[in-house]
Amino acid sequence: MVRTQIQARGIQDEGVLEVMSRIPRHRFVSGASTYEAYGDFPLAIGRGQTISQPYMVALMSEEMRLKGTERVLEIGTGSGYQTAILAELAAEVYTVELIPELVEGARRLLDELGYTNISYRCADGSVGWPEHSPYDRILVAAAAAKVPPPLTSQLADNGILVIPVGDSRHYQTLLIVRREGSRFDTRESIGCRFVPLVRRD
Repeated sequence: MVRTQIQARGIQDEGVLEVMSRIPRHRFVSGASTYEAYGDFPLAIGRGQTISQPYMVALMSEEMRLKGTERVLEIGTGSGYQTAILAELAAEVYTVELIPELVEGARRLLDELGYTNISYRCADGSVGWPEHSPYDRILVAAAAAKVPPPLTSQLADNGILVIPVGDSRHYQTLLIVRREGSRFDTRESIGCRFVPLVRRD
């Protein structure tokens, strides 16, 4: 998976490559065959949600530019696969998921796998988790129509926000937002397709 789907497409971050070669992706997609779990496509995980294809997980992780000291906010815990990668690459991870069954399932699995630097919240991810802000990095694993202002306000100076944005359910653009004081510089990465970021209201 790492060699043919990730390295071959230009992902170079050694930390991301090492972690993704080690984390058992099949544990996060119950009911899928081994081929499906490591295949080059997203997979359904229930409740209308998906686990992203390995390349997209790798790309978003690389764009975070993690050095191991960061406090990270993840919006959209899902199955917990991306959460595990962030927990390996950063100091602290705060993950928010709207669907109770998903966050509890992810918590059980990640606890079983031995992660101790993850905090969980079942809530509307579009408002972030202000109590623990500011965050050095924020990763959003669902598509918003526009970048939610609460997330940019919770981003630390020199922090990075990675988020898919777009109104279409079939095509969005992955945005990389870097904060410099009161200014936010935005760069477009690649086209992508994510499930919508669902608000509680």
